[in-house]
Amino acid sequence: MTLAGELERIAEKTGADAVLAAEPHAGERVYVCAFEEADGGRTWLALDRHGEPIAERQRVRDAVSIVALCELAEEIAAGGDLDELRSQLTALRLTENPAGIEEAEEAALALERTIGAPPRVATPAYLDEVGAATMALERALGETSSPFSAAIRSSTGAVEEFVADVERGYRLPLR
Repeated sequence: MTLAGELERIAEKTGADAVLAAEPHAGERVYVCAFEEADGGRTWLALDRHGEPIAERQRVRDAVSIVALCELAEEIAAGGDLDELRSQLTALRLTENPAGIEEAEEAALALERTIGAPPRVATPAYLDEVGAATMALERALGETSSPFSAAIRSSTGAVEEFVADVERGYRLPLR
């Protein structure tokens, strides 16, 4: 079954409004389900690969953290707008053709391929791949430091707040 099929199956089984897949540890598939409540709030539930609810706090935290980090990495890679960057690089190549522009265009295309199209499984390996492809692009653009790495490091609070939000709105008692 495709990942899209798995996510659809979990959504149908649970009534979830959104389902994201994570593998926080090799071989451990977790489905993070979000439910929109009538009062405008949101509740959460994580299921294992067999569709059984997970009540272990650390397993939920691990899955939710890697989902948040992967989503964040995709959002901030290449300054947050990869399509616009690729368009600007193409225009620059056509108008000025500076040295190294082909390398930058290739790096931007490699990052786009790495990110791919949803749905995807959030994993530490995927996060590393997005980071490596982004840093290759940054080097090709002449960056001496990594704005991507700095942004990821500074987002720790946002990831922790998301995890806390999931724990507060979790549909089962966590142990």
